[in-house]
Amino acid sequence: MPLDIRTVLEELCGCTAPSGFEAPAAAVAARLLEPLADQMWTDRLGSLIGVRRCGRPGAKKLLLDAHLDEIGLLVTGIEEGFLRFRTIGGVDPRMLPGREVWVLATPPLPGVITCQPPHLQDGEAEDKAIPSSELLIDVGLSQARAEAVIPVGTPAVYRGGCFPLGEKLMCGKAMDDRSCFAVLLRTLELLSHKALDVDVYVMGSTREEISGVGAAVGTWAVQPDCCVAVDVTHGRTPDGPEDRTFVLGGGPAVGIGPNMTRWMTRRVLEKAKERNIPFQQEVMSGHTGTNGWGMQVSREGVATLVLSLPLKYMHTPIETLSLEDLEQTARLLAAFTEDLGKEWPL
Repeated sequence: MPLDIRTVLEELCGCTAPSGFEAPAAAVAARLLEPLADQMWTDRLGSLIGVRRCGRPGAKKLLLDAHLDEIGLLVTGIEEGFLRFRTIGGVDPRMLPGREVWVLATPPLPGVITCQPPHLQDGEAEDKAIPSSELLIDVGLSQARAEAVIPVGTPAVYRGGCFPLGEKLMCGKAMDDRSCFAVLLRTLELLSHKALDVDVYVMGSTREEISGVGAAVGTWAVQPDCCVAVDVTHGRTPDGPEDRTFVLGGGPAVGIGPNMTRWMTRRVLEKAKERNIPFQQEVMSGHTGTNGWGMQVSREGVATLVLSLPLKYMHTPIETLSLEDLEQTARLLAAFTEDLGKEWPL
């Protein structure tokens, strides 16, 4: 059956899988990837890797990556039944007070992050973000019960999945970067009846939000000739800077800069123009903040491209993207892949 992208997003984003605890997302990703891959495995760091082989001896290897982890929290202690925590990845403290979370005990428990009512705040506190070190998670348990069922080191994530917003948008948690794994699935679907001349590897990598080591290790193992890191970038809103944000519905953002190999950038721009695929260009003058940074220096070095999906409200529970952009990103990746071996630069 053809992929239903809305359903794929709901399944992937509904998983509770922060960095270092990606197994639930990897299991769902594996089920979705299996019909599209000739072989599939999970490596020692938990990254999911699948390959569609072209059947040609000595064929070049193309690796497409999107990370499966999400930002989260980690329990550090319990006080009067309330949980103290630290953050996993780039959690914005402004998002935390009053937020619903899943505490990933066995079984998972719902919780809410503490917040002071406005009646109890002084004038100065109203305009300041509360440091995460001063917040707690209320799970409605006594000290003894909380200690019994929630070990120190238990992770937590924002509660929720994703839902339609208007006619063309989807909104929810963990779109960064599971929406891009959906892009990779759709890319393989578009290529499923094509005769390829490269072996296409797809990786759902782990731990991007804390270090990028999942993609680094996976790339080392695959030994690709070139790779594409597919991640999200900042979507435009009226209150955002135009020079650092990208229009939802305007197509994928093609990374341009020192982390990207020039022939790959040129090729993807040419394919976009040939196929009338809308695109935007994102100048990245240094570290791209993506797995592309670590993938590029795997072994003796790998030709690398960074392709990004515009996303509003990054690292919040309401990350929002355009389904049209998701489709156009997949179309562009498929166009890049076709005849890649024949058109490989000398």
